[in-house]
Amino acid sequence: MNVTGQLGAVTRGWRREERDGELVLVQTLSQTFPSLLDEVWDAVTSPDRIARWFMPVSGELRVGGRYQFEGNAGGEVLECEPPSEGSARYRVTWEMGGVSWVTVRLESAGEQTRFDLEHVAREDDVPAEMAATFGPGATGVGWEGGLLGLALHLSGRGGSMTPAELMAWVATDEGRAFHRGAADAWGRAAVAAGTEPDLAQRQADATYAFYTGTGG
Repeated sequence: MNVTGQLGAVTRGWRREERDGELVLVQTLSQTFPSLLDEVWDAVTSPDRIARWFMPVSGELRVGGRYQFEGNAGGEVLECEPPSEGSARYRVTWEMGGVSWVTVRLESAGEQTRFDLEHVAREDDVPAEMAATFGPGATGVGWEGGLLGLALHLSGRGGSMTPAELMAWVATDEGRAFHRGAADAWGRAAVAAGTEPDLAQRQADATYAFYTGTGG
């Protein structure tokens, strides 16, 4: 696995803004994959394929239907626009100890497809202690793992791991390097959004320790 290459392929963003009269935190991740739009769309909407790079999902993956990731978040499918004229998108609620919103957008770029993920949460719904301790890495590093799995899946190299396999991988030099790099990348995204650099580094260290069970 090219950990450095994967981390460098992701563009990250984090910002606060007002939407519908409420302050929200907006987290974004983008990556371009060397696969056609229809192939990427099938990979991110087919339950069988989602289970191969992310985690098992059940429910009705249609507008108005509800879904549930095994041992993780669930929610409602709010919007779904299959591929048409070079783009596609869907939007879901992300319900896990509260409600936030995830939008996935795909844009065709010739033989490649740009994948954009936006995760929006009300600022008041994010526990203050979690936000202060981890910053955007709390959720950002989790999404990084999803993009890694999708990249491996689309390359034909698999991507899905059982919980035991994932724990074993995290303990390897490769797994630690991936999580260290992802945590630091979200620290830089926090600085770009106005977080004081020393605080952002402490948050990155805490995020790395949380995901790997090690010290910073």
